[in-house]
Amino acid sequence: QVQLVESGGGLVQAGGSLRLSCAASGRTFSNYARGWFRQAPGKDREFVAAISWSGGSTAYGDSVKGRFTISRDNAKNTVYLQMNSLKPEDTAVYSCAVCGASDTDSCYYYKQYWGQGTQVTVSS
Repeated sequence: QVQLVESGGGLVQAGGSLRLSCAASGRTFSNYARGWFRQAPGKDREFVAAISWSGGSTAYGDSVKGRFTISRDNAKNTVYLQMNSLKPEDTAVYSCAVCGASDTDSCYYYKQYWGQGTQVTVSS
């Protein structure tokens, strides 16, 4: 049974940092791109970041460029999201996904598996 479990969310003040983790179990996903997405109350799900199978290519949503960094450790089957200079508008449930292929573009159109999400709240 495949599971993606996110951790690291919480409450932080504006300007602070958090590091999210997404650990996969039940199957190895070293050949697939991985992504992070977020959804704020009353809003559509938004693409945050993606990383290719090797970690050699990354992509970011415009609203997080320069502040967030995605990385992965294939030996641990885990992907990370380092979030710096957090803003109140970053408040959302953050979910990780295994994408449909090895490249970051695949994260835009097909996600194989989803995690349950972790809440990030940024206070002003």
